[in-house]
Amino acid sequence: MLLLRNEFVWLIRSRAMETSCGVVLVNFGSVLLLQYPQGHWGFPKGHYEPEDGVYQQTALRELEEETGISDVQMLDNWRMRTTYTFTRKGRPIEKEVFWFIGETDQYDITLSHEHRNFMWLEWDDAENQLDFDQSKEVLRGARAQLRALGREL
Repeated sequence: MLLLRNEFVWLIRSRAMETSCGVVLVNFGSVLLLQYPQGHWGFPKGHYEPEDGVYQQTALRELEEETGISDVQMLDNWRMRTTYTFTRKGRPIEKEVFWFIGETDQYDITLSHEHRNFMWLEWDDAENQLDFDQSKEVLRGARAQLRALGREL
């Protein structure tokens, strides 16, 4: 396909890119899932803000905003990136999400207004509850990393 210069410029300008960061949060073998307003289940995540500095800080900030959980030990040696495209107001948005693993001993959640519900589930149940294949891939990646580190799952 041959694009004229003006068509190419329009194509580039019409595509926006967003970055988010999220956490696969683990608590003694259970994984936290949040239900989003559209009904699907996923992990805590949110938009990267430049003042956060590093992606992991965004993930921690979003986790606390969405769940009230702040006592988290992050695994520094694992990060996974996923990408997808969605449409907002007729405009394609390319989104990249950087995922991290966090461990906590907190069970109590203060659910934000951004979500409808939450569940702590065992790994297999969490995978079955997740709606999107990419989320399942992130969960499997986090589980493999924790197993490689000898963590009880």
